[in-house]
Amino acid sequence: MATVDTSHAGAPADLVELGRIVSAYGVRGWVKVQPHSSDAQVLLAAKTWWLKAPVPPGSTGVLPSAFAAQVLACRPQGATVVAELSVVPDRDRAEAMKGHTVWVPRADFPAADDDEYYWVDLIGCQLFGELDGQPALIGEVIDVVDNGAHALLRVARATAGADGALVPMQNEKGRAIEVLVPFVAAHVHTVDIASRRLDSNWPAEF
Repeated sequence: MATVDTSHAGAPADLVELGRIVSAYGVRGWVKVQPHSSDAQVLLAAKTWWLKAPVPPGSTGVLPSAFAAQVLACRPQGATVVAELSVVPDRDRAEAMKGHTVWVPRADFPAADDDEYYWVDLIGCQLFGELDGQPALIGEVIDVVDNGAHALLRVARATAGADGALVPMQNEKGRAIEVLVPFVAAHVHTVDIASRRLDSNWPAEF
């Protein structure tokens, strides 16, 4: 999930991108959204979506601002979500909305159940594994992906510098070294969102 600079837009500072409008739906001006996650509960629960127009190819100017749209009706439709929005009065306008990304403030997310976590909260956490039976830093979570069976943490390998800052690890070609770690209780046994730390039994060296 991405974040957006809203300093000039009057939009909430904690917007999280949750999906993209892919087409119009029906003849009354509804839009169809492809969620970025298989769990679309936040989109379905939100009363207001913030929309952002796609960036024109080759654009180097000011990026489009996010603007608010009241969600008048919303429901799942297969793997997508369809919605009636206050800013989309008819099908022509719905067609013109194709490519707009959909954002919701993190503060508006429903409370997660026990032992459940929003993917956006995992991104930026440091993942620790085990080395010789002791906790050891693996790196920083930079994304969470769904492989169909469970979530995978995409982790950028890193070491801790003298000042405590993370130092990214690179291969011989200067590219970031990454590893995928299953986000399941059998491996990730402790999640501390407040401390931005995840502890696991994953080998810190492999």
